[in-house]
Amino acid sequence: MSLSVTSTAVPSAASTLELVERARADLLEACHSRDVAERYRQSRLGAMRAAAALVSARSRGARASGPQSLWDLVPAAAPELTEWAEFFAVATAHPGHSGRAAVTAREADDLLRQAETFIGLVCRSLGLPVTPSHHDVLVPTVWA
Repeated sequence: MSLSVTSTAVPSAASTLELVERARADLLEACHSRDVAERYRQSRLGAMRAAAALVSARSRGARASGPQSLWDLVPAAAPELTEWAEFFAVATAHPGHSGRAAVTAREADDLLRQAETFIGLVCRSLGLPVTPSHHDVLVPTVWA
């Protein structure tokens, strides 16, 4: 999933908060998913929504020269998150994204943890409260 940004509309604080809450909900859904591909997809979507919240909150209303990847806009909005933007740009391009190859459970779980960290960093950057890690509140279970 690639997001291109071309709008110059100034976002409301409510839309930024809604994106952050939806990002958190995506991660919670990923935590509960038994399907590896769905866990990976929900984790990626959560990270993208957090990035969209950051970019929308920090946008200056300047018109872009053309469509840009969301991950290309993050460094301008928050230079301290440049490495994260580069990481998620690669994760978005992962073969599992297009359905050509299966995502492993390890890749899905790693992306979930990384998305969780990224969302926390976005919240800190925006001055929003950081929720406890899902890993701190969820009890591991074994599926037969």
